[in-house]
Amino acid sequence: MAIRRRKRTPSQIYQLKITLRGIRPPIWRRVQVPGDISLGKLHRIIQAVMGWDDYHLHQFEVDRTYYGPPSPKDEFWGFEMKNEHLARLNRIAPREKDKFTYEYDFGDSWKHEILVEKILPPEEGVRYPRCIKGRRACPPEDCGGIWGYENLLEILRDPNHPEHESMLEWSGEFDPEEFDLEAANEALKFVR
Repeated sequence: MAIRRRKRTPSQIYQLKITLRGIRPPIWRRVQVPGDISLGKLHRIIQAVMGWDDYHLHQFEVDRTYYGPPSPKDEFWGFEMKNEHLARLNRIAPREKDKFTYEYDFGDSWKHEILVEKILPPEEGVRYPRCIKGRRACPPEDCGGIWGYENLLEILRDPNHPEHESMLEWSGEFDPEEFDLEAANEALKFVR
């Protein structure tokens, strides 16, 4: 006989604003998550709502302390990376207005500012995590960081650019102004 686990109701909900640094107009998402989630789970939530594909390494930086996936290589290089699966959101950012950084893809160096906007009681019948708002599409993977993304947009806007056709084919139907809230929440259903 299988034992069914009863879903636990979180005691606090953190409303976070996740903003991709260095891009104008800004690309951002507003999400609500249980306050006691690990940074490892927050990584998966960010990937889902931003539209990243989780192809690259990542880390969180909180007051000059780094958190990421555990790796024996960190000790070899003399770099201390704390285990993101052991760090809880409500411990590293216990107050409203606390900020920290999430970096994805060390080559392109996509840095996201995470702001704790509000700490709320959970709403009855609401499934967390959930995305409640956002603006603009996430840059395509491997486009070259901020500089490469700006270059890509310039090429896509100019049908006479010599690279226009190849970049259009590479990026698919990319629309930098599009954000699909329903798709973001659908992606969150698969975050474990």
